[in-house]
Amino acid sequence: MKKFNIKYFIPVSIVILFLIFFSQVLNRDVSKLSSQLIEKPIPTFNMPILSNDDQSFSTSDIADKNVALVNIWASWCIPCRSEHEILMILSKIEGLNLYGINYKDNKDNALQFIEQLGNPYNKIGADINGRSSMVWGVYGVPETFIIHKGTVIYKHIGPIHMNELEDVILPILGKIL
Repeated sequence: MKKFNIKYFIPVSIVILFLIFFSQVLNRDVSKLSSQLIEKPIPTFNMPILSNDDQSFSTSDIADKNVALVNIWASWCIPCRSEHEILMILSKIEGLNLYGINYKDNKDNALQFIEQLGNPYNKIGADINGRSSMVWGVYGVPETFIIHKGTVIYKHIGPIHMNELEDVILPILGKIL
């Protein structure tokens, strides 16, 4: 009868544990990450408006609105371009105030993006250094927040696709509009 050799068991066990750990990490759906802002007031921020550095976009623009949607985007972001058609649809919903935060972008490129694809936003802030987006807890672009009476109620990470619009976004908006 052979003896059990522990020197072979330990490395095999370590490899198996690593495989289990990494399979769990890689199978996570990052679009379902929660936000520290859910059920909390919108963060305090202030930034210049994209089209006019003399005017500002701040917390007060959103806080007094019944329903608002804040979309963080950039002209260099390919998924933002694909999402833009959905934002144009959302901009037509009565009672929904749609705001944009342009993230770490070149002003001319951002204005050209809006000129080419249309402007769904009531107001666009220019977050040139990314600090304002950090207070929103942004991981990357695009990200979208639904705000109800000054409180964040939903965060969507990544571009909004038509099925997500129909299955998630519109039902949420339908309850609060």
